[in-house]
Amino acid sequence: MVGKSRSLFLVSLALVAGLAACDGGGGVQPGVVNTSAANSSRGETGRVMAIREVPVRGRSSGMNDGTLVGGGVGAAGGAAIGAATTNSVGGAVVGGLLGAIGGAIAGTAIDSKSTRRGIEVTIQKDDGQQVKIAQPDDGDVQMGDRVQIVYDRNGVAKAVRDTAPRRD
Repeated sequence: MVGKSRSLFLVSLALVAGLAACDGGGGVQPGVVNTSAANSSRGETGRVMAIREVPVRGRSSGMNDGTLVGGGVGAAGGAAIGAATTNSVGGAVVGGLLGAIGGAIAGTAIDSKSTRRGIEVTIQKDDGQQVKIAQPDDGDVQMGDRVQIVYDRNGVAKAVRDTAPRRD
């Protein structure tokens, strides 16, 4: 029984690793879509020239809501089933581990397929270059706005309304 549980655990672990390596498909990954600039520097500003609606994918790597919820539900269900079928604490622990892995796999697969409403913002930068940035539509950026291009800690670009006074 222990050998079978161990092999199921290893198969589940391999599935998690394989799923983590997959790309979610569908939608545009947030950040810079394309740019005519050879090197993109930080602290850029420009004007919004065009906005079009695009589907934007959620986070493509790491822990996400689907992984956490699926893992939690799977662990609880697996522990209950493992305890009921084996009448032992060990069965509950193994069932909980297998349920958590299976639930996390299912939650990640479901969450990676989800997209939300986003926009692709075309920006004419002050240096003359054009850049397109895909980002969630939070209503902050409108046609003609002056924007700053900011980057999060993962290097993903986003256009935000520039509220600083411009010195021309």
